[in-house]
Amino acid sequence: MSVHGCFLLAIEGSHASGKTTLVHALTAHYRERGLLVDATGEPARVSPFIDDIVLHDQGDFDLVTEVDLFGAHLSATLRAARHQRLLVCDKTIVNVLAYARLVLNTRRDSREAAVLDAMAAFCRTWAPISYDAVFYLPDHYQQPQAPLRSKVAHLHQATANAIRNTYADLGLDLTDVPAGMTTAERVTWIAQRVEPLLTEQSDYRQPA
Repeated sequence: MSVHGCFLLAIEGSHASGKTTLVHALTAHYRERGLLVDATGEPARVSPFIDDIVLHDQGDFDLVTEVDLFGAHLSATLRAARHQRLLVCDKTIVNVLAYARLVLNTRRDSREAAVLDAMAAFCRTWAPISYDAVFYLPDHYQQPQAPLRSKVAHLHQATANAIRNTYADLGLDLTDVPAGMTTAERVTWIAQRVEPLLTEQSDYRQPA
């Protein structure tokens, strides 16, 4: 619990894997149990760079966009953790790095590659001391596509591979949630594994 004594629980997965739904369900689960808990959203949903690319068809994914998302994701997590005992994170900065590696497809001797290497070095050092538990959702659900999601829907499997490969490359832990579970079953399965970690901190519940 290196971020102001807040336990960071992160949910990973590719597009349409149920991440955001699960993040909200876990937040409600712990709030009902008296925990000081909040959740982070996905910075890409409010990024002006992504708006330009997806909604206005101006340009494409580039280094500036990915660095902005990386910084926004990190800042949102740190700020949200300030007064909580538990923060449920919709993805991690490692996910941002994985996606940047995928969409930029840089040459090894390029400026872009050097920046991504710097991001990777930061993730390798920062992630293990900040995220306390990271769970990966392997499912992929068919559903109506929002503009952002429809732009990248064809990258589902490539994104899944990129996430797993990046975690492996950085030597970071990633716990798979069994496929085919309902949201309620996912909450129960994760809570059973997180509860022992939370109870190691005796004051993790908010005062009565």
